[in-house]
Amino acid sequence: MRTILAIDGGNSKTDIALIREDGLVERTWRGGPFTPQSSGVAAAIDVIEIAVGPGPYADHVFAYVAGADLPIEEVRLRDEMARRGFAPEIVVGNDTFALLRAGASGPWGAAVVCGAGINAVAVGPDGRVARFPALGRLSGDWGGGGGIAEEALWHAARAEDGRGPATALAGVVRRVFGTATVEEAVIALHFGDLAYERLHDLVAPLLETARAGDVIACEVITRLADEIAVLGIVAMRRIDLLDIPCEVVLGGGVLTARDPLLTELIEARYTAGAPHAKLVVADVPPIVGAAFKGLDALNAAPEAYDRVRAAF
Repeated sequence: MRTILAIDGGNSKTDIALIREDGLVERTWRGGPFTPQSSGVAAAIDVIEIAVGPGPYADHVFAYVAGADLPIEEVRLRDEMARRGFAPEIVVGNDTFALLRAGASGPWGAAVVCGAGINAVAVGPDGRVARFPALGRLSGDWGGGGGIAEEALWHAARAEDGRGPATALAGVVRRVFGTATVEEAVIALHFGDLAYERLHDLVAPLLETARAGDVIACEVITRLADEIAVLGIVAMRRIDLLDIPCEVVLGGGVLTARDPLLTELIEARYTAGAPHAKLVVADVPPIVGAAFKGLDALNAAPEAYDRVRAAF
């Protein structure tokens, strides 16, 4: 029976599963962060080998990973896996494709991920794809947990020193980082006394502060809702999905938390800009999408998908 090694490589962890074509999950592993954009291709692939051991692993590898934002990056990752003999057949794609397949009822639609970063993809029923470079501000991106946390800190610093309007975010920063002033927190982040990753601790209280009515916090969350909507709507427009019923899968930690204010803002924007869209918050992990993509390629039976979904 043919086997699939499904891989979901994220900025915080890497999930891996060995799955038979009948949907039986034989084994799972968890590895460290998959960060080819910062650590390099070889080091990113090392994360898989450290978790699973040396290959070959299966008949097919389906890896959907962060840091594969451009087609050439997908090729480089795939070539490194092939060089190490992971499997005879290897497919590598951006992790947004796995999110789409995990949350949609079929292989096409749109997906927007808002976790540490933000990205989107749309796939048409005819196979056409719309995607973005997702290289940060260089390619016009803003948002994700990292983006809104930086924005909260920016506003808090300006509120404290008088350059900007007052906001409860100044108190949020002091409380989250345990500092007497926002400036003290900024300096600690600058020198590395506070790990820069700690900025993500501001996301949940930022959302809470917006729900409480703080004007500046509301502006940040409104801008995030605008970005989440424009990414999905533009991706759909580019491959002619706006005039037909289309599922839009929302994933990533910021969106799966289902914050009521952010959710309301997002729904309103899709209602106005893509009235045929059906918003779906992913209720299974992205590794399921990687597995489903593998099962699609093997023309697996419907019950195989049910077994995978039940396993996760």
